[in-house]
Amino acid sequence: MESHRRLFDESTNKNSRFLGDQAQSRACDEHISSARHKYRAVEGIMKCVCRTLKAKNLESCCRPHKRNAPKGPDTIYETEAKCGGKTACACIDDENEITVAKVPLSCSPAAAARPGESRPQGCKPQSKTNLKPACEVSQAVTDVEKGEAHLEHVELTVNGMDCSGCEASLSRALATFPEIHHLQISVILARAAFDLDTSRLSADQVIAYIGRATKFTCEKVSRKSRQIEVIHPRGSKSLVQQARPIGIVDVRAVTETTALVEYDPALVGARALLDRSFDVPLTLAPARPAESVEAGKKQVRRDGLITLGSSILTIPVLVLAWAPLPENPVTYGSVSLALATIIQVCIAGPFYPVAFKDLVFFRLIGVELLIVLSTSAAYLFSVIAFAYQMKGEPLSTGAFFAASTLIVSLIMLGRFISAWARQRAAESISVRTLQVPIAVLLDDKSTSEREIDARLLQYRDVFKVGPHSRIVTDGTVIRGHSEVDESMVTGESRPVAKGAGSPVVAGSMNGPGILHVHLRCLPGDNTVSAIADMVDEAKMSKAQTQEIADRVAGYFVPVVVGITIITFVGWIGYGIGKRGYSGSEAVENAVTYAIAVLIVSCPCAIGLCVPMVIAIAGGVAAKHGVIFKTGQTIEIARKTNHVVFDKTGTLTEGVLSVVEEIFPEGEEMSIKPLILGLVGNVKHPVSAAVARSLKSQGVCPAQVDKVKMLVGKGLQGTSQGSKIAAGNCRWLGLQHSAIRDLASRGLTVFCVVIDTHLRAVFGLEDSIREDSQGVIGELRTRNIAVSLVSGDDDGPVQRVASRLGIPQSHVRSECSPRDKLEYLRDIMRDGQAVVMFCGDGTNDAPALAQANIGIHVNEGEGSEVAQSAADAILVRPYLGGILSLIDLSRAAFRRIMLNFCWSFTYNLFAVLLAAGLFVRWRIPPQYAALGELVSVLPVIGIALLLRYIKL
Repeated sequence: MESHRRLFDESTNKNSRFLGDQAQSRACDEHISSARHKYRAVEGIMKCVCRTLKAKNLESCCRPHKRNAPKGPDTIYETEAKCGGKTACACIDDENEITVAKVPLSCSPAAAARPGESRPQGCKPQSKTNLKPACEVSQAVTDVEKGEAHLEHVELTVNGMDCSGCEASLSRALATFPEIHHLQISVILARAAFDLDTSRLSADQVIAYIGRATKFTCEKVSRKSRQIEVIHPRGSKSLVQQARPIGIVDVRAVTETTALVEYDPALVGARALLDRSFDVPLTLAPARPAESVEAGKKQVRRDGLITLGSSILTIPVLVLAWAPLPENPVTYGSVSLALATIIQVCIAGPFYPVAFKDLVFFRLIGVELLIVLSTSAAYLFSVIAFAYQMKGEPLSTGAFFAASTLIVSLIMLGRFISAWARQRAAESISVRTLQVPIAVLLDDKSTSEREIDARLLQYRDVFKVGPHSRIVTDGTVIRGHSEVDESMVTGESRPVAKGAGSPVVAGSMNGPGILHVHLRCLPGDNTVSAIADMVDEAKMSKAQTQEIADRVAGYFVPVVVGITIITFVGWIGYGIGKRGYSGSEAVENAVTYAIAVLIVSCPCAIGLCVPMVIAIAGGVAAKHGVIFKTGQTIEIARKTNHVVFDKTGTLTEGVLSVVEEIFPEGEEMSIKPLILGLVGNVKHPVSAAVARSLKSQGVCPAQVDKVKMLVGKGLQGTSQGSKIAAGNCRWLGLQHSAIRDLASRGLTVFCVVIDTHLRAVFGLEDSIREDSQGVIGELRTRNIAVSLVSGDDDGPVQRVASRLGIPQSHVRSECSPRDKLEYLRDIMRDGQAVVMFCGDGTNDAPALAQANIGIHVNEGEGSEVAQSAADAILVRPYLGGILSLIDLSRAAFRRIMLNFCWSFTYNLFAVLLAAGLFVRWRIPPQYAALGELVSVLPVIGIALLLRYIKL
């Protein structure tokens, strides 16, 4: 910490070196104080300015505002226009106004494929479920002392984390760096994530510090590029020393023969990398599991080997102590002393520096300290007992080596079984198991095929999906017909028919037909990976109950140490005063009770009560088509008492169709190209429906410039000096018989005005989702209030509300995004209200962020702004996911409470028994070491029962 402060102080002095000595000294002190204060206030990285400002209600350089202004937050959205998937962000220029960024019709020459390299068909691949962020850029924060501070999101796999005490130790170690923000640590995933100011500190420096200050070893997880492990014929060092070819980001040695290559798949394909990128062709290394799974397996293997070694050394000691052997106490004692010393140094020894570092550097009393105190006391007592035996004055307890060695072995056995159970639980709910490892690649003419490792797929590939096999990655069917079961990914139980042009998602199961699929996303970027990343993100977050549990676990060890001291003193007094023991006999007896108390207590069970349940719940929810981002979501969803729905795309199919066109002044053929030019790049359901209708008629778009989207109103632009505006009649201020006629029929009305003259009126209609009626009926059965808010005209909104049985008092039409926000605020003024908002569009983002729980209905082309603001995502547009989330929340909460009850009950009775409070019954020290096993396994088992819940 002092080294970081010293470096920081030196950097702050640079700006004052040309001042006079007296002024320089004064200026440095002021600058240092100011800079330190500033760095503490830095909020952290914003991956995409538009999405983050909208979701987190931060101030914008586009339009600054007071965060607590009564009018509510300004809204920032994004619109997308595709160049093979390229996304254009849009920011508000004026009140409720959005500028739509123009996107070129073709990729830039710089993006073209080079000879011998693979290249996607667009600027950026997108999966059907659209769960990936639109852009990931580092936020540069200007600092007067250092220039620009670049914040990078860093993820580390952590080897050696066992319980909440390990989490606290790592958290305190990283908290010493002011350059680290938004720290998240997950014991279940064995992972740490944070935002790092790389202008002042590198990730490698953080990793090195963790290795020195704690018992953990870390590896950085790469997210910006793809990774592949390869084997070079002359070893990994030969590969690392070579110059980096185009498209290769980094090369690192993993073992003597294996190297990890990071590459940009848009510049070089995996097969091209192996065959032509380096001096000789490379070989693909065997696949390894995901980082978190691999870290967990390493920990299990390590604990298993340590347990095995401890057992091998302990068994002879037990035989010498308990077997009916000829009397030879000196020889037996000497052998037992030697083996016990090896166990204490080699097996229990690594706990000493960990406990010392935690206590001295971080002022943390962790479970390692309990192990050190208990095993050290048992070993020292054994040595003293052996010394007295050699002196000819054996203690009443006799030789104690069997107890001391058995304590260490059983502690290691308990840690091994607990680590194994946690790892199996984490693997059992891993969504990444849906990723197929082998792909059947077709040539350009689809005449020949060959099996390849799925990691070698590259853009522009076409792969074959055989009957009753899983789909390797996201793509589009170009040939064949079949039915696909997508239930493992989306929760949809009915098979979906697929034919040419149909999208398919990774992990889904093909039916009896054969499909030829054009690859759209590489395996590391597909739907399975996107869902898995979001599930992992939820596991990284902490629920409120987990924070309480961590605080309790933090106080647990000091309390146990206090109880141990009281037990030791109490039994000395009781032995001398009540049982007539001599001083030495009383001490001998008291030591055994104190050791048992230290060993039998287990804070690990308390620390695992919540994260184990959250981890299992995340996997269960994902398999039912629901992704929740934080543990708080699954914690409070059970309390929901009011659900507010958007209409278009949520309660209705969201696929509007034009059923009537009216052109009051004629000139239909000249008007339609202008309309298509205006709405062609806009994703709003009404605009998109009009664009589809015009394109189906063979209309070609005219050039329309300065296209702007006005939230809740419509669009406007210019063409050849004429002003074109399209949207709802309220904004345009229109009163026309054609408009009244369409509105009276419950149709959505879309008007087009050119130079203040009404030139076109479109009537659109939408159909209600099949499951909307059932879901709303079930919510009302559960006494959960239901509301409907929409920006659509009053006629269509009232028609949908009437059909679904939503009372008029809970219906709002013609709502702007701010109106929706204010409606939610009105409901939430009741302190007992827990509001869930369900929407799908960009204009729903403010309400999604405002509600206690925001649920985004994903529609393939869904708004990434809304996804960012939401707390949970329905992977497919199935509203039954709302009921599933509420039911899962209730089941998860019950299991969390059951885990807490078990953990506290176990620790209470175990400590009382070990302390000898019941006098006639006690736990001997050697068997108290089974405490971790007895306490942790039920917690894991209770959490695993969540897998079998019916939603």
